[in-house]
Amino acid sequence: MSRRRPSRWHGLLPVVKSAGPTSHDVVDMARKALKERRIGHTGTLDPMAEGLLLLCVGTATRLQQYLLAWDKTYRGLIRLGHATTTYDREGEPAEPAGEVPELAEDTLRELEAAFTGKIPQVPPPFSAKKVDGKKLYELARSGQTTTVEPKTVTVHELSLSLEAPDALAFTVRTSTGFYVRSLAHDIGVRLGCGAHLERLERTSIGPYAVEGALPQEVLTAAASPEEVLEHPAWVPLPDIALPFPALELNPTAEDRFRHGGEVILLRHGDGSLGPEDLVAVRGSGNTLVGIGTVTSVLARGRTVVVQPKMVLTAAT
Repeated sequence: MSRRRPSRWHGLLPVVKSAGPTSHDVVDMARKALKERRIGHTGTLDPMAEGLLLLCVGTATRLQQYLLAWDKTYRGLIRLGHATTTYDREGEPAEPAGEVPELAEDTLRELEAAFTGKIPQVPPPFSAKKVDGKKLYELARSGQTTTVEPKTVTVHELSLSLEAPDALAFTVRTSTGFYVRSLAHDIGVRLGCGAHLERLERTSIGPYAVEGALPQEVLTAAASPEEVLEHPAWVPLPDIALPFPALELNPTAEDRFRHGGEVILLRHGDGSLGPEDLVAVRGSGNTLVGIGTVTSVLARGRTVVVQPKMVLTAAT
C-alpha cells in the first residue's frame, strides 16, 4: 500500500467564496491549485452565501477545531412576508406568513435588543446539525420530523435597518455555532409576518477579514501553487492567530514543551487565566509552537503551569 505524499505547504488561506459553490467545492479548488490533499475549512458557508472562508492547509488542519472558536461577523438581507422550509430564499414558502407591519425605529431597536446577548436558538431543519447521528437535512429530505432542543448562542452585536418596507438589512457579530438563517426566521416569527434570509456575506472570522482574502476567481485561475502562496492573504503556519491568550516561551522551555513536558511561565500582560483554559504557546520570533492547557495558577495569577495539548512539529 502506497503512503500519502507528505504535505508541502502549511498555513492558513483566507478565501472569498462566491455565491453558488459549496464550502467543500472551494476546498477542492484549493486542493487542485496547491496540488495538496490535506486541506479543510473552519466553518461552512451555505451555497447561497458568499464571503470569508478560512482554509487550513497541511499541518494547519490540526488547528481547525481551535479556529472555530473565533467570533464571526456577517451582513445581509432578511426578506419579510413569509418563512421558508429552509429559512432562506432557496426553500419553499412556509408559515408563518402575513402582512408586514410598519417598522418604526423603536421597533428595530427592540428587535436588536431581543436578539442580542445569550439567546436560545434552534438550527434550521435543513442544516448539517446532527441528531442521533443523522444530519437534520437528511431527516428533512426523507420527510422525517424531529425535535431539536434549543442551544444557547451569543450575539455580541446586531444592527438592523429598513432597506425596503419588506426587507431588513443587518450586520451581526456572533459566537461559533450560530445560524444566521435561524435569526432571520426567528425575527419573522416575532413580527408575526414570517421572514427568511435572502442574502448573506461573512465579512470576518476573528482577525481575518474578507477584504484581505484571496478571491475565489484567483484561486481557480492559479497556474501554480506559488501564485496562491505568494498572495498577501496566505498566512504561514507560525503566524496563525488563535482565539486564546498567548504565552511566550524561552528556548529552553520551548524545547521542553515540544517534547511533551510541562512548563512553568511567568506571565506578562492583562487578563486572567484559570485551570483548564487553553493558551496559544509561542516561541522565539513569536512563532506558534502549539496549544497548551493551564493546569494550575500560582502567585496570584502571575505564574502559570501549562501542559502541552497539541504541538506543531519544528519541521513545519
